[in-house]
Amino acid sequence: MKKHWLALAVMTMATAGGLAQADTIAKVKASGAVTMGVRDSSGALSYTLGDGKYAGYHVEICQRIVANLEKAAGRKLEVKYQSVTSQNRIPLVQNGTVDIECGSTTNNLTRQKDVAFALTTFVEEVRMAVKANAGITSIAQLNGRNVATTTGTTSVQTLRRNERAQGIDFKEVYGKDHADSFLLLESGRADAFVMDGSILAGNIANAKNPADYKIAGEVLSVEPIAIMLRKDDPAFKKLADDTIRDLAKSGELAKIYDKWFMQPIPPKGARVGLPPSDNLKAVWASPNDKPMEDYAKK
Repeated sequence: MKKHWLALAVMTMATAGGLAQADTIAKVKASGAVTMGVRDSSGALSYTLGDGKYAGYHVEICQRIVANLEKAAGRKLEVKYQSVTSQNRIPLVQNGTVDIECGSTTNNLTRQKDVAFALTTFVEEVRMAVKANAGITSIAQLNGRNVATTTGTTSVQTLRRNERAQGIDFKEVYGKDHADSFLLLESGRADAFVMDGSILAGNIANAKNPADYKIAGEVLSVEPIAIMLRKDDPAFKKLADDTIRDLAKSGELAKIYDKWFMQPIPPKGARVGLPPSDNLKAVWASPNDKPMEDYAKK
């Protein structure tokens, strides 16, 4: 009998431990801190200002979520910023290093096996950036050229799957982050940089000579971009979703977008100049967390 109760106690402790790991509200209430995963160069979605400071559309939305997280936890929270990359963002959410990832992550079925996503806050169109004087206007012109993308992203795979790219032979060159990938284009080591349109626009806006670059070619894919959370934490997902739903309903989400994509932004006062797409307006009107695969359906 004692062995039975001992085994039951161990199982109960293990279950409680598992729940605690996934319970972000309890975790931050106990620690007094929340860690926000941010990107150094994800265009106007999430970028560094230097000195450990970060800004952008998704960073501000996450700050609104954290404000409601403080109410749920019943205490003021210290907000810590953790720079993440395309390669380590999912593991850092899974292992508890990052509580909420506020970057430029596509919600797809594969990633849903490992993490959860809040309601979609941005709908991305994958394009390519080229030098304005390169004369490149379509995917067909990438034959025999070097194409840059960021390690850990899906953009080049998306390009290869595109029917317009059939028979096109190009060489992939990789940047460790988006700024590094743009540098490959800037330095002439790549003829095109294939990535999310907002990231391309943000890097162009902050280039030494923005007029030297342009976004060109066909739309390769439409992807829902969302704030990433730990899996199996329904209470925190509901809190994040409710925050986003309220921002959308009040029109505040559109105002935050306008602030970061249509107005001058720090540190240089550059303007990204990327109006909201029809797909994004549809998400604001009817919030959902549908994966990328749903957007691909005819």
